[in-house]
Amino acid sequence: MDLVIATLNQNKLKEFKDLLKDFPVTILSLKDFPPISPIVEDGTSFYENALKKATIVARYTGKLAVADDSGIEVEALGGRPAVFSSRFAGEKASDRENNAKLLKELEGVRPEKRGACFKCVLVVATPEGKTDFVEGECRGLITNEPRGHYGFGYDPVFLVPEYNQTFSEITPEEKNSISHRARALQKLLEVLPTFLPKAR
Repeated sequence: MDLVIATLNQNKLKEFKDLLKDFPVTILSLKDFPPISPIVEDGTSFYENALKKATIVARYTGKLAVADDSGIEVEALGGRPAVFSSRFAGEKASDRENNAKLLKELEGVRPEKRGACFKCVLVVATPEGKTDFVEGECRGLITNEPRGHYGFGYDPVFLVPEYNQTFSEITPEEKNSISHRARALQKLLEVLPTFLPKAR
């Protein structure tokens, strides 16, 4: 059974492959199909964006598809950047630029006020339009400066209290046991079996 992960992001794809390695599906991505027109993520929530991506990709590929939308919500910023996480510093902003903007906006904010939550919504969809979704989250704090060499996105500035390290300082294996995406995927494993027989 093929499962298409609706992404071109190779870092994200690797996380999915690692977390689904024991599940009886062949993992594909958008790179395995002819180029698809960019999907505009114009939803007001992670769920809306993930639902749009999953349903479009399932219809386009004719296969079972999973899409995620994820991001970071920072308490001191009223929950921003949320759905704008990947483009916080601009439409084509790099991870470094997004992190720099986040740290700039948090200058002078005391450690106890730097709470943040990584959130992930996964939507699974069939070409016929059947869908379901799961959510996962991981709470932590925003550091004063980037730390570590692993990961991507906001990983270098997201401190996990139980490790006293950022997502970029702990190993990918450790991250994949506690991350928002890992927690969502654990729930997805309970949902996927209801899709497999009907996704042929």
